[in-house]
Amino acid sequence: MRIKRLAAALAVASSCLAGSAASAGAALPVVYNFPTAIAASALQPGGSPLGANDWSCRPSAAHPRPVVLVNGTFANQITSWNAFSPLLKNDGYCVYTFNYGGMFLGQIGAYGSIAASADELKTEVTKVLASTGAAKVDIVGWSQGGMMPRYYIKNLGGASKVNHLVGLAPSNHGTTLSGLATLAGYFPGALPLVGALCPACTDQVKGSPFITALNTGGDTVPGVRYTVIQSKYDEVVTPYTSAFLSGSNVTNITIQDKCFLDLGEHLSMTSDHIVGRAMLNALDPATARSTICSPIVPAVGG
Repeated sequence: MRIKRLAAALAVASSCLAGSAASAGAALPVVYNFPTAIAASALQPGGSPLGANDWSCRPSAAHPRPVVLVNGTFANQITSWNAFSPLLKNDGYCVYTFNYGGMFLGQIGAYGSIAASADELKTEVTKVLASTGAAKVDIVGWSQGGMMPRYYIKNLGGASKVNHLVGLAPSNHGTTLSGLATLAGYFPGALPLVGALCPACTDQVKGSPFITALNTGGDTVPGVRYTVIQSKYDEVVTPYTSAFLSGSNVTNITIQDKCFLDLGEHLSMTSDHIVGRAMLNALDPATARSTICSPIVPAVGG
């Protein structure tokens, strides 16, 4: 209970800091803490994370493509992107997120059919391109959100709209139902959705008709770049190597190769500054910087 109260206090503090930063034109606060992201979402059901969904944003010459962030199963845009949305905004990107695949209790999302969710992604990308005037987007997705865009790219015309897909612990080759149940246990209210109430869960099971069809003919589509960032301690996408892709224009990264002190796993992936640096380096290799190696706590980040 004390942890929950602390997380809520941190979330409120982040919101206050954000207001001050915005008024002063300063950088937005980037809080690498997953419990804080959960608390921030509880305080703002259905809301957007800091830095996202500014429809007046116009891409710069340095970053000509907007970034669309795609959350994971049982998550939403704030629980997934509380850290990386302001990080990307501070780095000069136009950033967009959206909730998809249903919404349960105002907090739990992305449990609907993955094919239907990919169609929602198509709508979002079309909206972002129309608003920004960009020719293509880059997509960063976590868990299901790193795999689902591959369906959009392969089957819904996304190959002509997506320059780069960066997957954070993506379920590219499926996982076990026990892994998905483990994930659900971290999101209050999500366990009742596992199984028959969660088409996205059965779609992501290793060997499912959806996963089999998605990977038939190869993991990638020509003309699109792919980066996978994964932790060897992932307890949801198992084995962790099932996240990795093969094919042309693919870079696979294990975060422990960047920093042996990183004990992060599936939950901490989007609250991990080492993952954040790898993501920024992937999106803009010309300005890549070395990783600062420091301890990362499982299910918390840092």
